[in-house]
Amino acid sequence: MKERLVSWKRWLGGAAVAGLLGGCSTAPLYTNPELPRPASFRPVDYFSVNWWASLAPPTRLEFSPREVASPAYDADNKHVIALTRDGYVRAVGPDGKVKWSFRTAVRFSAGARVSEGVVYVPGGDGVLYALDSATGDVKWKYASGESLATVPVLADGLVLVASESDTLFAVKAADGVWAWQYRRDPPSGFTIRGASTPLVHEGTVYVGFSDGFLVALSISDGSATWEKSLSGAGTQFLDVDTQPVMNEAGLLFVASYKNGIFALEAETGDMVWNTTVGGVTSLLTRGQMLFASGDGRVDGYLADSGKLLWSLPLGERAAFAPVFAQGMLLVPIQRSLLFLDPKTGRSRLAWNPGDGISATPFVRGKQVFVLSNNGFLYALDVNGFRG
Repeated sequence: MKERLVSWKRWLGGAAVAGLLGGCSTAPLYTNPELPRPASFRPVDYFSVNWWASLAPPTRLEFSPREVASPAYDADNKHVIALTRDGYVRAVGPDGKVKWSFRTAVRFSAGARVSEGVVYVPGGDGVLYALDSATGDVKWKYASGESLATVPVLADGLVLVASESDTLFAVKAADGVWAWQYRRDPPSGFTIRGASTPLVHEGTVYVGFSDGFLVALSISDGSATWEKSLSGAGTQFLDVDTQPVMNEAGLLFVASYKNGIFALEAETGDMVWNTTVGGVTSLLTRGQMLFASGDGRVDGYLADSGKLLWSLPLGERAAFAPVFAQGMLLVPIQRSLLFLDPKTGRSRLAWNPGDGISATPFVRGKQVFVLSNNGFLYALDVNGFRG
């Protein structure tokens, strides 16, 4: 694979922006592979690039490309599964080469799920695809009739996936036969694009909707156990689109775009605490902490009380769903991927591999797979913090 020269620049008030000197073999990492490299540049200690692959490079007529589907990983075949804006599903091997591909009608809004030799793909064309993870052959298809917008979740023999139209579908993982669905009517005003990925815990499905409600459903038949309004009155931007998360103490966390973060009792939906910070679109728990990202900021809270420990302002940038890797908090902010100290919120590094990053990376031990907005898939070896 042809090597590409790179450069580095400053971003977010002094954090080093890094990219790569590309190639199919292990390479040191610096910055954008599409820009010329200056005479001097800083080495990156936090990670290195194992390989990279160009999957869906921008076309001449394409302005500001954006990839939003998170990669997945097939451990059995050692494939990274990438869904790109050109409608293709691709399996990329450990050598950075495409092993198989499958084309759908339109672009994707969310990434795939891999389980027991099957890749479950939420199609923007409204079809849930089950593909053989080794070959890409279709095992079954379920046509929902609504654009699917969440990473599929597997539990109790079912595949759960939500649509842009506020419907949660449950189909049988074995053959794609419809089992049940739950739908709410969207509000009449504006809503935030996206949908809440369901959380399944002890036979209950927790999922949010654009009308501002969080609902607990029985996984056996989709009947509602309880529902709770989190956004109050109004007609627009009421969305509860964050994936609900739960900590080790059994507290359930979810965010209303309008009214902030809620900590709830999972069995009843009773509120334990609530913040007043709106614009939150993603949550992540780790130990005693809760991390929130969204419009213009990334925050760290104490999970049991909701006390704000730190906040990193991003200006006009929006932060997407974060992940943990080797003791670091990785946060896509469309322009770059931030490497944050989770204890302090300090930005250690901001990496822009070309046109930025919107999709949440996939973490597998020390390996992190990143899909950039210019359609490049990167395999990183992450070292973590030093000193």
